[in-house]
Amino acid sequence: MIHNPVLRGFEPDPAILRVGDDYYIATSTFEWCPGVRLHHSRDLVNWRALGGVLDSRRLLDLAGVPDSGGVWAPGLSYADGLFHLVFTVVDTYAEGWKDLRNFVTTAPSIQGRWSDPVPLHGRGFDVSLFHDEQGDGRSWLLNMAFDWRPEHDMFAGIEVQEYDRTSQKLLGQPRTITVGTAAGVAEGPHLYHRDGWYYLVHAEGGTGYEHGAAVARSRDLFGPYEPDPAGPLLTSRHDPRLELQKAGHCSLVETSSGQWYAAHITARPYTERGRCVLGRETALQPVTWTEDGWPGIAGGIPAVTVPAPGLTPAPFPAPPATDPFDAPLLGPDWSTLRRPADEDWLSLTARSGSLRIHGGQSPVGRRAPSLVARRVTARRCSFETRVSFDPLTPDHLAGLTAYYNTRNWHYLYVTAQDDGSRALKVLSCQQGALAAHPVHIPLIPGASVVLRAELDGPVLRFSYGTGHRTLQLPFELDATVLSDEAADEFHNGQLRVLGFTGAMLGLWVQDLDGAGVHADFDYATYTEATG
Repeated sequence: MIHNPVLRGFEPDPAILRVGDDYYIATSTFEWCPGVRLHHSRDLVNWRALGGVLDSRRLLDLAGVPDSGGVWAPGLSYADGLFHLVFTVVDTYAEGWKDLRNFVTTAPSIQGRWSDPVPLHGRGFDVSLFHDEQGDGRSWLLNMAFDWRPEHDMFAGIEVQEYDRTSQKLLGQPRTITVGTAAGVAEGPHLYHRDGWYYLVHAEGGTGYEHGAAVARSRDLFGPYEPDPAGPLLTSRHDPRLELQKAGHCSLVETSSGQWYAAHITARPYTERGRCVLGRETALQPVTWTEDGWPGIAGGIPAVTVPAPGLTPAPFPAPPATDPFDAPLLGPDWSTLRRPADEDWLSLTARSGSLRIHGGQSPVGRRAPSLVARRVTARRCSFETRVSFDPLTPDHLAGLTAYYNTRNWHYLYVTAQDDGSRALKVLSCQQGALAAHPVHIPLIPGASVVLRAELDGPVLRFSYGTGHRTLQLPFELDATVLSDEAADEFHNGQLRVLGFTGAMLGLWVQDLDGAGVHADFDYATYTEATG
């Protein structure tokens, strides 16, 4: 059986692809590096993270992008012996505007080396490539069209434009092939050609609890497209009791034996239609075709457990709970904020068996922060590290954070007092409002300290250890501020900040006066609670 979600935690906008006997899913990464996470399976049941594609400044520059800007909704396809990845980089999205650019990069292997990204256009986002193998063999770029004009609907329909694979250029002019559905907000398009029909699968209803996926079809690539008379392909909008909410944004894959599955977004709120700390995750649903040629998902709703295809089981070894930082590169579960894991601020060799992080910008800095983090994948989990840090002033901070974005986080950190003595403190930030908690724990000069975070559903607890003792701090923090819902901000009806990611647990270092300080982290252990 397939147990959903198959990709847990912050893993939205899945683009699924089969090449031979291998299945791949690409997901959005927004302001996190490496850009576009890849996942691999051979049976659709067991999945492993391959890490990110866009892992260098040559491939991606995220300096200065806003929270939940950066890389949106990638498209992954295969043609001419090459993997083709298209993706959007969003520089601004607020106050009714969007500054963005779409790119394409290719590689002969899913492991790379990926080519220099080629810019395409900036008319809209959620790009995908359709290679018409059953038709004339040409390729087409799809995207939603964005209209900035206040008197117009900003979601101006789904458009298609020919793409030449050899020159990596767009040909001709874009054509609008549909303006959406009754639910509105048509985006996330994927196109399929089957039995003489072109099937357009796309998201509708926005990214919240009204989210869904729809399908329309046409005998001609350019339409007109007829929506499925049975209604949405998938949605949770009508039933708040479903465990999997916000279902939508589908892409389809056919197995080698002719079975079809949809990869889609979902979310698991802690309360009915409440906050989703784990962010938007990826689930799989079987797809069956009706006698009159429409794809369908049972009941049009997402199921937690569904039948797996008849493929040979192919499990992967479970990743170890502890990273001892003894490898030359960060593993695939790690991400860095807004800049790649380069030697100019991060090193796994400067001190053997440790991760050295040089201090970066403040928590609101968007050019050069120093944060290494991993996704929260379970409601109940813990994260622990040991840090060695010699701060010189209160401008030097290093420790453990439970993080959503620059405006929503909790931070257990080591710093220096005005007299130079070391202390352990706690800061929180909610929608930009900074709060210092009444914690001041003196630390022995030069000694390392163990820092621990425990997530227990909506509650976050911090602990610390010196020597053989671990002590829990005498207060609890609100973990739900680390959610999409808490991150969304509107002012006078205008969007200011989006929440598109999910909770992260990480290692954070600030050097606010540029003194060149660094912190060494001996290990990091992430454990999901059982029961």
